[in-house]
Amino acid sequence: MEQNQYTGFNRFLKSDAVQAVIRQIDDGTFREFLGDWKWIFSFSRKYRWIIVFYTVVGIFGSTFSLGSAYLSRTLINIVVGQQRDRLWVLLVAMLGSTALSLLLSSVNSRIFTRISIYVNNDIQAEIFDRIIDARWRELSEYPSGDLLNRFNSDVGTISANAINWIPNLIINIYTFIITFIVLFRMDVTMAWIAMLSAPFLLGFSRYIMRKLKEYRKRVLELNSGMMSFEVETFFNFDTIKSFGVFGYYSKQLRQWQQKYKEYTLDYNRFEIKAGILMTIISTIVSMSSFGYCLYRLWTGQILYGDMTFFLQQRASLSGQFNGLVATFPGMLNSAISAHRIRELMDLPRETHDPEALARIQSVAQKGVEVSLNDATFAYKEGNNIYENANFSAKPGEIIAILATSGGGKTTLMRLLLGMLEPQSGSVTLTTADGQTVPVNADLRQLFAYVPQGNTMLSGTIAENMRMVREDVTDDEIIDALKTACAWEFVEKIPEGINGVLGEHGRGISEGQAQRISIARALIRNAPILLLDEATSALDMDTEERVLENIIQRHPNKAVIVSTHRPSVLKLCQRIYRITQGSIGEITPEQTGEQDWQAPASPKQRPIQPPVTFPETVEQDIDLFPKKKGNWWDML
Repeated sequence: MEQNQYTGFNRFLKSDAVQAVIRQIDDGTFREFLGDWKWIFSFSRKYRWIIVFYTVVGIFGSTFSLGSAYLSRTLINIVVGQQRDRLWVLLVAMLGSTALSLLLSSVNSRIFTRISIYVNNDIQAEIFDRIIDARWRELSEYPSGDLLNRFNSDVGTISANAINWIPNLIINIYTFIITFIVLFRMDVTMAWIAMLSAPFLLGFSRYIMRKLKEYRKRVLELNSGMMSFEVETFFNFDTIKSFGVFGYYSKQLRQWQQKYKEYTLDYNRFEIKAGILMTIISTIVSMSSFGYCLYRLWTGQILYGDMTFFLQQRASLSGQFNGLVATFPGMLNSAISAHRIRELMDLPRETHDPEALARIQSVAQKGVEVSLNDATFAYKEGNNIYENANFSAKPGEIIAILATSGGGKTTLMRLLLGMLEPQSGSVTLTTADGQTVPVNADLRQLFAYVPQGNTMLSGTIAENMRMVREDVTDDEIIDALKTACAWEFVEKIPEGINGVLGEHGRGISEGQAQRISIARALIRNAPILLLDEATSALDMDTEERVLENIIQRHPNKAVIVSTHRPSVLKLCQRIYRITQGSIGEITPEQTGEQDWQAPASPKQRPIQPPVTFPETVEQDIDLFPKKKGNWWDML
């Protein structure tokens, strides 16, 4: 590992954080550092008077703490000298000063905690809103784990330092100076001994702290690896049991435990050695100071209370000096965290047009057509997914989209939703009265989208349904479940729609989860319904009934289905195929379905009654979750 080259006054401190600041000054990036802190202070600006009060209270608290120590010194001298006439006055003064110092310290702690929570919440709320409103394409470049780390860890670092960095710096400097002045007035030599012992101890402790940091990092990395192993094991519990490989995982766990034990014991051994070394060094410094005080006491130059006060304040000066140096790492860490968060804040935002939404919503129930017009789109320049592509879905139609796996079906859905923007061409919505507007984030309310995979959340079925419409009634939920052919199994759950689902919908099969997801989309009552492989886990009969029910109950709805299954095609008015950068409408012969005939209008047969199930509903357990790589690699 490359060692840092310490320069300037940092040759003495040997602080990586201080050196990072010096390096920023040298390479011209210090302006970014100041910009990051300016951004941090923008959140604490509205609490500035409370921060000033926090600083003033801290200064008063330090003053009274020093005063209490000085009174304690005087009290000891009075007791030793048996000056009883002044004893009670000083005792009351010392107790009062201690109580006031304690009160001020408690008030400061309360103020700091409250403001830190406020700032943390302010930053998190603003970041959350910006992340939600960021354009999908740019946001998708950040892994979800990285977003969560920035949202929690980085925000916590900033909020912990945004309030107290300058106040604590001021308080520490004030306390350091006032303590040194008091000692200097008492005894010049004692003051300089106390002053010089602080950096002397710091010089030894920095090396030990760096080594402890390296050991601690190894332990944390191993702990993270072990946690990842545990999470992955429990997430794939069904797979492990179905393969009967629990013995392999049990052996893996014990191997992780052995590594963790060895690393932890090594870390503990170094902690013990470091503790012994620091104790010896501290003892040498303390004994040197103690020996000087004993000499002064023996020769009658000071009293016993003076010696106690000096030894106490020498330790205080060391603490204040360490506190001053520690502000640099905190300052730098906060700037780094702020820079990472500002990257998210600077992401381009989505386009909004609330006025267009208001206009279209007034006529949306008559149906809305969505169109892709001569659109060219590429995730990377020179690698077009679509080129001059056209697509449309009109009210009352079921439109099928065919493509190979990874052929661009989901990309088309995102373009229609306005989550992606074409490099050329447009995506528009057209109402029954002829209004045409480009798709934007606000108009996404006119869509109901059922993506691939299991999208159920932990909680009750009703809570999952109300996620898209909080005011929906139980009867409307049941009606949507019936349309999606989901009521036939939900009604057999003892709690019905109040039945609780586990994480990722645990407790129901993949096909049942898909039907509830479709019902949730129907509750949104949007004029355009997007089903992205949303019926892949259903049998052909159920799939047909679901689609027919949707078009019969919602005749003005435009339904767009991306699928691999030919069985869906006989229900569709038109079929599009995505191939080699183009989206084209195709004929029945091109699908391979020779008997296919496009229905002229929605089928008018009655909604199919639910299938009768036995008392115990069979649950299809998804033993094989989708995961890249072969099974041996996964195990």
